Amino acid sequence: MTTTSAAVGPIDQALVRRSHLSQVLRTAARPGPWSRARIAAETGLTRATVSSLVADLIKRRLLREGAVERGGLGRPGQLLALDPDHVAFLGVEINVDYLACHVLDLTGAVVASRTVSLDVRQLDPPATMRRVGNLVKSVVTGLGERPVQSLHLAIPGMIETTVGRVAYAPNLQWRNVDAVDMLAAEVNLPATRIAADNEANLAALAEYAAGSAAGTTELVLVTGEVGVGGGVISGGGLMRGARGYSGEFGHMALADPSYLCGCGRRGCWEAAIGLDAILARVSEPGDPLRDVTQDLSSRLAEVVARADRGDVRTLEGLREVGLLLGRGAAALVNAFNPEVLMFGGTFAALSVHLEVPITDALLAHAIAPEAGGCRIAFSTLGFNAAGIGGAQVGIELVLADPTSVPPFRPSMGVRR
Repeated sequence: MTTTSAAVGPIDQALVRRSHLSQVLRTAARPGPWSRARIAAETGLTRATVSSLVADLIKRRLLREGAVERGGLGRPGQLLALDPDHVAFLGVEINVDYLACHVLDLTGAVVASRTVSLDVRQLDPPATMRRVGNLVKSVVTGLGERPVQSLHLAIPGMIETTVGRVAYAPNLQWRNVDAVDMLAAEVNLPATRIAADNEANLAALAEYAAGSAAGTTELVLVTGEVGVGGGVISGGGLMRGARGYSGEFGHMALADPSYLCGCGRRGCWEAAIGLDAILARVSEPGDPLRDVTQDLSSRLAEVVARADRGDVRTLEGLREVGLLLGRGAAALVNAFNPEVLMFGGTFAALSVHLEVPITDALLAHAIAPEAGGCRIAFSTLGFNAAGIGGAQVGIELVLADPTSVPPFRPSMGVRR
């Protein structure tokens, strides 16, 4: 039986052009230099097609022309680069005792960043979202005429990403919270340009895209604050699980049953190594270290300072935490055999006193020789990782579909 191909219709043509625009934009995003001719050679597209696509991307202010290429054969061409001065991508983190907003440009560079201390556990979801909305509006005001392309919420809990709903966030005590719709009502952005995801998943994506081990295709992140979570990068992609709830490392039953977790269960890993547990090991009630209204980074710096001064309680407490961290990390290494085991958040801030006990316990409990070749690393993104990861997701969406950014018109105003 002979089959014939159907004529290519307008929808097919639009899909093909969108794919070609993505090819060109992704190519220009890689280390260059890139001229139209070089992009054509790299992508296999004709020079005429590339010229048309580049013109489209320049109209959308996703690409811009730079210097004239020198030293090549034939007619010199203008070099192309991502335009960092137009669209902005927001990553907003809601955590137990702080809110943070980070803005990236198309190149991934940080444009603005702000963190505020807040005891979210004392607020209900609507009150929290009002505070988040105020933070976002204050940051966006400082962007001037730069339009906001997307906003990704990072929340410590189990997130139904398709609808932007928090199914369960034990440390916030949130259940079935429509976070995206709630925030859309507080900021001048449509819900279609707001999304929500687990904060540890977004932190793992940030490490893969921009962290000290960027590009590592087999990476496990363990990150901590009051809760403990993580993400698994395998084959260069994030493992989400069947319903998107993977990465809840903190609720592995690795601790003594005497530890009561915020989820209501006993013996969860995070109940023994989370921020509250760390501070309980190294300080008494009433100590300024436990004041949640104070900047977390400053409090953790004081923990390190006390350990550096030789305070016995602090040193012993940190060693106990490091050994428990290493034991749980060994279970993750046994399961995933990553190239890099990354520690973020609280653990990165305390790394100088955690690295040795973590390594000791990991080598003692990992089944593979030398922990399967796994390298321990500590995040350099600190508590910014989840927010940066959220903004990075927005960048990836534009790289995948440049037509999501409309052509620039000077009279269009600010697209918020």
